Amino acid sequence: MRTFASCVAATLALVASPASAFFRLPCSRPITVQRVDPIVNPGKLSARSHTVMGGNGFNFTMDFDIARASTCTTCTTCTTCKAREYLSNYWIPNLYYRAPDGTFEDVPEMGGMLVYYLQRSDPKDPEYEKGLLALPEGFQMLADNPNLRSFKNTLEQRAISYACLGVSGPETHEIPPHHCPNGLRAQVMFPFCWDGKNLDSPDHKSHMAYPDRSDSGVCPQSHPKRLVTIFYGVVFQVDQFEDRWHGGSHPFVFSNGDPTGYGLHGDFLNGWDVKVLQKPVNECTDASGVIEKCPVLTLFDDDAINGCRVPVQVDEKTNGVLKTLPGCNPVMLGPELATPVVGEACNATKEISPPMWPFTDVTDTKKFRYLGCAKDSYGSRSLDMAQVHFLSIKSAKHQRFLQKCPDYVEDFVLCL
Repeated sequence: MRTFASCVAATLALVASPASAFFRLPCSRPITVQRVDPIVNPGKLSARSHTVMGGNGFNFTMDFDIARASTCTTCTTCTTCKAREYLSNYWIPNLYYRAPDGTFEDVPEMGGMLVYYLQRSDPKDPEYEKGLLALPEGFQMLADNPNLRSFKNTLEQRAISYACLGVSGPETHEIPPHHCPNGLRAQVMFPFCWDGKNLDSPDHKSHMAYPDRSDSGVCPQSHPKRLVTIFYGVVFQVDQFEDRWHGGSHPFVFSNGDPTGYGLHGDFLNGWDVKVLQKPVNECTDASGVIEKCPVLTLFDDDAINGCRVPVQVDEKTNGVLKTLPGCNPVMLGPELATPVVGEACNATKEISPPMWPFTDVTDTKKFRYLGCAKDSYGSRSLDMAQVHFLSIKSAKHQRFLQKCPDYVEDFVLCL
């Protein structure tokens, strides 16, 4: 059986290097999936949906103080990632299956995200003697370009990659054209050479630069300060669609209308206390990268992580079967840069909605109908050995049951 943990081991070869240590931070689930991007579109709807990990201070308008003030109804602070001190957020576009009839179906993720903090440096760096720095307060950045549809072999593009799990062969910079029996891991390496002055820039990228070999090497003189490197990966369960391929290529497309994979991009908004992060950057050097071997961090248990969420504020579906991609992003193959026209094709939601708790609609994918609730007998159960206790209608446990219930009862015949 494939697990999120098994994918951890598969990633080690990619990030491990004799010249650098690292620690990895598991994020077990998204905190939300919706059209929101507080870096590129602050205070407005994003052009595309994203799968978001991290602290529940995440919102349409964010800064460092908001991220640090993450609160939930059952805890002082919470995050879907393992470290209690970790209140940053990461997000990438989510992936969809495109059916022959032109509809779209969300591709589930295996767990959430695995984030690596790589302690890489080079003796030839302009300020090597000053050491590796934690991410500064108020810092945010973007990696790569969502409108790319071809590969130009730039340093930035080389930092985006895909691992087809379960098959041999090299990683690619595009969505591979063959089946991935254990899922497809989308990977983002962020730039880590900083200009030392700006916490952001107009394009959210110019204050940062990649070293001369993209994932390693020497920082340019214009960006002399070396920050700890962020690399993360999300595994999409494309294997669930193995018997539904059609045409001459793969059937997958990202939420930004990208079927090539060249337009994969990542965002990062810092929520780390600078002094707190500097300690693991300096001290957590175990060769395994296991977060449990980093004693300077306090770890959440799984229940605390799974209970951490934020409400949805975009009144539209992002899962199940969809007639269009969220925001009506058209599918654009390229090779020229994409110029999406968002919302006009289907009157997509244009305003931020009142907060609502998300749910998974299985009526399309499972062909079930909601008939409501009925009282079962006390003497015997209609579904023997199938009992679930709900703390609240919006609990994570309740949502997982609603997704799994149709699969369980499919083998039963009930008169309702």
